[in-house]
Amino acid sequence: MQPDSPHTAGRAPGRSQAGPHALGGSIGVPVERGADVTEITHPLMQHKLTYLRMAETTTDNFRRLVREIAAMLAYEVTRDLQTETITITTPVATCQAPVISGKKLCLVSILRAGNGMLDGMIDLLPGARVGHVGLYRDPDTLEPVEYYFKVPDDIHERLVIVVDPMLATGNSAIAALGRLKEAGVTSLKLVNLLASPEGIKAVREAHPDVSITVAAIDERLDEHGYIIPGLGDAGDRIFGTK
Repeated sequence: MQPDSPHTAGRAPGRSQAGPHALGGSIGVPVERGADVTEITHPLMQHKLTYLRMAETTTDNFRRLVREIAAMLAYEVTRDLQTETITITTPVATCQAPVISGKKLCLVSILRAGNGMLDGMIDLLPGARVGHVGLYRDPDTLEPVEYYFKVPDDIHERLVIVVDPMLATGNSAIAALGRLKEAGVTSLKLVNLLASPEGIKAVREAHPDVSITVAAIDERLDEHGYIIPGLGDAGDRIFGTK
């Protein structure tokens, strides 16, 4: 019997059945969850994430899964958007109905891997503006180095959702969030596919005002700063560069 395809809903594997690595936080590094850290445990998302992790998943399927999961994350991260009531006319009656109000949205991608999540987010938020922060990780220090920054002129008036597939050491996210605050942004959210407990802890300490929404919190970081069990290098797998 063939396994489900990457796009077929199924029962999400329990954490105790996750194989050699148990997902959900490393020993000695508490997994922070709460009002400002949300791990989405919806079975459909976890099912797709399982296929995303698999080494044999092809580049085209990997991209498609990232887009689908990003759309689901967009749904979750906007759950608390403000609404107001307006009067509308349906084909049969006049009624009061809610529409989104408050600050307009801006999606900011941490290059380059963050771009893989943009399409899925824009599918759900077509009116959002888009900005980019270019960062690469120095392989020796693991510290971020900025090489590009382009955002809307009115970004300081917007709710900004920062997207990056992996929250590993947290250094890139911390730098990007800090740069956006320098540009005047006061409302920030961070969205990731995977996060390490170490990365979450680092971002919470540097930016306690920023909420974090992730599809899964993994076990730990290895000695090279990669998430374990993770899914490999998200940028390479999205763009087929390795």
